[in-house]
Order: sequence, then structure tokens, then C-alpha cells
Amino acid sequence: MYDSGIATGPPARPQMDSFVGGTMIEVTIESIRVSLMNYNRVVVLREPDSNRYLPIYIGAPEADAIAMRLQGVTVARPMTHDLLSKMVQELGGVVERVVVNNLSNATFFAQLYVRVADKELEIDARPSDALALAVRSEAPIFVAESVLEEAGVTLDESSEGEGEGADAERSRGPAVKPEELERMSAFKDFIESLDLDDFDQH
Repeated sequence: MYDSGIATGPPARPQMDSFVGGTMIEVTIESIRVSLMNYNRVVVLREPDSNRYLPIYIGAPEADAIAMRLQGVTVARPMTHDLLSKMVQELGGVVERVVVNNLSNATFFAQLYVRVADKELEIDARPSDALALAVRSEAPIFVAESVLEEAGVTLDESSEGEGEGADAERSRGPAVKPEELERMSAFKDFIESLDLDDFDQH
């Protein structure tokens, strides 16, 4: 699943909230990793208090922008996302939240919610750019529940080595179709292909 190529909070907040378009679940950035299959960067989002993850391919510059901020690395001159964040602040805006709101043709889409005075702006964005701005503004990150249902990966450590029932235990819901099992197996292979040494802590 890829990052969209289209240029498209309060102190105490619940993990789950509802916005226009359906239920949104708050997530955190679990890590940034590199796929051993093609050496592309992958940002892994995680649903708190859950073993459900959402991997999204992103570009190397965006991966570096996210990782450097999370690690507290400073640079002599502002990077692109530092500049964008500073511009939003100087214009009186606040990034209130980021929402990964759609998945179409293996491409993720996101929206930035920016408040300027008493007006809230919805701005289409690539998830990678939205996440890079979110970590700079300490804005919460949400994912549409429908996106998590379609592309999320649930890893159940207790199910490993339990035979044919293992894949079913990783799924959600009482019944799992064969094609769904195949898709989840592909996601499991994808997760296992990630380099867990590099980028292990962002």
C-alpha cells in the first residue's frame, strides 16, 4: 500500500472519535522501517492498546523528515516540513489533527485539519507529508476505521505455531473468507520482510 501521490487537539482526547465520513481511530507512529524486498521506507502506524498496525510506503525524504523530528535531531537549515510548519504558525494557524481517511487502488489519502482563528480548513495531503507536519505540531493522528479494516494488520503472537487456526486468529470478525486469509497472509509476509534492525526506533 502506497502513500498518495496527489497533493491532496485537545490535551485530553479519546482514542476513538467521529468526524465527517465515519469513525476515526487515533494511532501513533510505531516506527519507520525499510522493506527488504525493495528497500522502500515504510511508516508503521499502531492502534494504541492493540496489536493492529497499518504499514504505509513513503518516500525516503519524508521518512527522514518524520524520523529526525521523532529523534529530536536538529539541522542547521529548516527542511521542507519545518518550513511548512513554521508558515502555518506564522499565519496564525494550528494543525489540529491529521486523518488518513481513504484507501483507493492501493493508495492512501489523508487530510490536514488546520484551524485559523474561528475557521477550520480541510487540506488534502499525502499521508507522509501530513505525518511529517503532525509530529512537528504534536497533532493527533487518526485513521478511518474503514481503512484499518481494509489494510490493517493484526499480529497475534500467541497464535504463532498453532497450525491452521493461526491466520483466523489474526483476523477480526467471526467468519473469514479465503480471499481475506490470502490478503492477510500477504500482509504478514510484508511485515516479516521489514528490516527490524534498521529504523527500529524510528
